[in-house]
Order: sequence, then C-alpha cells, then structure tokens
Amino acid sequence: MVYRFIHTADIHLDSPLRTLALRNAELSEMIGLATRRSFVRIIDLCLEEQVDALVVAGDLYDGDQTSMKTARFLAEQLARLHQAGIRVFIIRGNHDALSKITAELVMPETVKVFDAVAEAVAIDRAPGHFPVAIHGLSFAKPQAPESLLRHYALPVPDAVNIGIMHTSLGGSAGHDLYAPCSVPDLRQAGFRYWALGHIHKRSSVEDASCAIVMPGIPQGRDINEDGPKSVSLVTIKDDCSILIEERQTAVAHFGRLVVDISKAGDWKDVILQAKGRLEDLSSTVSADHLVARIEVTGSSELAWRIRRDTDLLRTELDTHGAAIGNVWIEKVVTSPVAPRRPDARPGALDELAAIIDSEIHGSTEYREEVRSIADELRGQLPAELRDIFGKDEASFENLLAQFAQDGASQVLARLRGSEGE
Repeated sequence: MVYRFIHTADIHLDSPLRTLALRNAELSEMIGLATRRSFVRIIDLCLEEQVDALVVAGDLYDGDQTSMKTARFLAEQLARLHQAGIRVFIIRGNHDALSKITAELVMPETVKVFDAVAEAVAIDRAPGHFPVAIHGLSFAKPQAPESLLRHYALPVPDAVNIGIMHTSLGGSAGHDLYAPCSVPDLRQAGFRYWALGHIHKRSSVEDASCAIVMPGIPQGRDINEDGPKSVSLVTIKDDCSILIEERQTAVAHFGRLVVDISKAGDWKDVILQAKGRLEDLSSTVSADHLVARIEVTGSSELAWRIRRDTDLLRTELDTHGAAIGNVWIEKVVTSPVAPRRPDARPGALDELAAIIDSEIHGSTEYREEVRSIADELRGQLPAELRDIFGKDEASFENLLAQFAQDGASQVLARLRGSEGE
C-alpha cells in the first residue's frame, strides 16, 4: 500500500570545477568524477530500497551540456531503473533549462521529463492502493523571476499529490532568486509533499498536512558546499502520513577545520595539534574522501613562523592525510596573531606595519595597481572560473583588500623570521 521514492536535486552532472582546477590536478580529477559517482549511489539506493520512483527537482546538468559522454552515462543509469520498473520524474531548473541532452536524449518510457507547461501525472497503482498524482513544471529558460506556483494544476481529489518545483523560496545566501514563493503559499496549494530543488543546503518543513523538503546538493563541488550531503528517502504510509529519511550520498566530503594554536609551545606542538584535529575530523566523515580546508588561528609567539612557513605546514598535513587515507588538504589558511605585550615598545616591523596600513593600503595608486593585476589575471581564466574574483563589484573589492592584507602579513612574517629566529 505504501508509496516510496527518492527525492534529489541539483546533481550538476559533470559540473566544471572552480578553484580546485587551479591547485591540485589529482584532487581536481577526483572531484570532477564525484558528481557521477554520487549519482550512481543514488541509483544504487533506489534499487536497494526498491522504491517506486526517483524524483529529480531540477539542475540534473550544469548548463547547456553538449558532451555525449554525459548523455551515455545518464542513459546507462536510467536504464538500470527502467529494468527494475522504477519510474523517474525530472524537471529542469535554471542550470539545465536549455540542456540539449535533456531535450534530445531518448529516455526510457519509465522516465518523465516535465515540460514548460505544468502537468499532473496519475500513477497506475494496484486496486486498493491510495491514488498518487505527481505534478511538475520545468523552467522554459534560465531566468524565472516570478513565482511558478499559480501555473500548477489543482490537487487531484482523494489522491496523494506530490509537487516538484525548482525554487529559491524566499531567497538564500549564495543563491540568486528563482521562481520565488513562500512556505505558506506551498502549504495552501493542497499538496501532501513538495519536492524542491535549487538551494544546495538541506532543509525541511513538516506538519500534519504538508511536507516541504529541499534535499540539498547530493555532492559538494568546492569548500563553499561543505558538510554532509544527502538525498531524501520518502515513504507515504497507508494512512498518508509521511516518513522522511536522510541518506548520505557524497563521495567526497568538504570540511572546514579550525586549529587554535594559542597553547602551542613550539612548532612541533603546532604540527601535532593540526594532525590530531585532522584525524578527529576524518573519523566523523562517512564519505569515501575528506577534502579539508584548515585555518590556523589564535594568539601565539609562533604566529610569524606559521605565516612564513605555511608551505611546510601544508606539506606535513598533506603527508599525514595520505597516511590516514583518502584525506586531502584543499588549502591551509593562516591567520594567527602575535600576542601584544602592554609594556612593549614598537619595533621597526611594527612601524612598517603601521605605514603599510595607513599609507599604502589606503592609497589610490596602490588600489589601482592591485585592481589592474587582478583584472589581467581574471581575463586569462576560463569564463566558468572568473567568479573566483567575486560575483560583483563589492565582493571583488573585498577580495582584493583581503589579498592585500594577507600579502602584507606574509611579508612581515618573513622579515620577522630573519630577525627573530
């Protein structure tokens, strides 16, 4: 009698990489395949749980994909579900609205790709089973500035109605506004379950009449998509109550690790503390790989040396990650500060730091020179990587200021090393 399905979204198959492509070729290759491997896990989960359907709420691809390798891969995976009699329901979101693969690939008859006109599909079920209707609507083009909710059909009477929508809801940090609508609006639509997509962070709102679920991205692609990633296994019971289970799907887990060295006595203590924290983080991750960004912070006399020898610290952690197994260091960020003694007299480096802050960083000539260098570097990058320098003028300026501050700190640390070691 029950009806069960896997709900996922924002798979971004074969998504082009961002910063990783510039740093570590081996790591970049591993992450480049992670979206595919995560999708295979989703298909495996459908088969293991013997669900009735797979629901994909938009952004199956990451743009106007033309690679037939992607098409063949997708066809192979969907064929596995077709052979098992598992239905697939797909809508297109802002990233795959114009995808040639979605439009041209011949799908098995068990796969329904909703068009830009809302449609309700009645599910054929055995006598005595409660009726189920699945509603979907794809983006006609990459932009959807207005709510799409009014285009959906009314709920099918006496059926469990499941709606699939790609939406930013009321907006979310890091996500542009697409097909905006509110949770109260969705509740009033009369559907039992809303399978949403677009926001890459998992969220769920449930009550006795309606469940509204954003499963999040099933595989992170960079450090800004850190944390565990999953899909939803949804069971609609005989009494039409809903059980939602989160199932982990990430092949690679991006994680942030802060190491406070305020109590470290020497360089060896710093290394041991960072290695210990890395082991602790690794032990909590269920994914095959951990990709960690490590920030070293705190107040310590070792601050200058850590800034100076960040490359040596990175090498130590790379080696330790390899010894743990499948632990990768995405980046080491150093931001410790030296303790300030109340009775200490300013030295030459303190005076130099003050001059840099007051006379260099604030000067128009300096800012223009930094901007010119950044513009030249940005112009040499592929289009999909240019957001590294910020998506708008404000973020670009903030990033340049951060680079300038970090650069000054590194120079001062090296000067401090020559006089203080």
